[in-house]
Amino acid sequence: MAELVPLEGYREYAPDEVTRRAVEFDEMVQRRRSVRQFSDRPVERSAMEACLRAAGSAPSGANLQPWHFVAVSDPSVKRRIREAAEAEERAFYARRATAEWLADLAPLGTDADKPFLETAPWLIAIFAARHGLTAAGEPRKHYYVQESVGIAAGLLITALHHSGLATLTHTPSPMGFLSEILGRPDNERPFLLLVVGHPADGARVPDIQRKPLDQIATFV
Repeated sequence: MAELVPLEGYREYAPDEVTRRAVEFDEMVQRRRSVRQFSDRPVERSAMEACLRAAGSAPSGANLQPWHFVAVSDPSVKRRIREAAEAEERAFYARRATAEWLADLAPLGTDADKPFLETAPWLIAIFAARHGLTAAGEPRKHYYVQESVGIAAGLLITALHHSGLATLTHTPSPMGFLSEILGRPDNERPFLLLVVGHPADGARVPDIQRKPLDQIATFV
């Protein structure tokens, strides 16, 4: 039988306050954009720690929390990550990507050069643990790993945006070099590389639109 404790910390609001807060949050996250031009202005580690704690509050399969975040600020490590990522990206643009994929990427103006991996003050490599380890070092099954880590990543991106920071989700494929460079164990696989910092002065973003509500949601 599970041991249950009283719910603490939950706050209930009047219906009009619920709506007001929901609209306010929507307006805040609608301002989030993926940025590829970063400033080298520093960001305090304490801010990163708070956002990572928020990400770690995400729900997960059987509460096994199958994630690990590696926050990188060391310039030499960022350089190694950039070099490895650009090698994979050059192969992607030259050989791996289909013509359709490249056509879909064209409006975003992306290419194999990733200077932001060195310029931004922080990179956060998110790893998904396919299984855990018991105290004896034996494998322990994890459940809904991709879903759980995806939710945590979404919380992290939102927390960083709420803090006034810009982000970029970067997914070079394959990403095995992250495990090697960052010394992660075999049971973990790279899930996402998140670039974090302030936008460069005069930063520009693609002129794209988000789908309206009636195209992404159905009420029944």
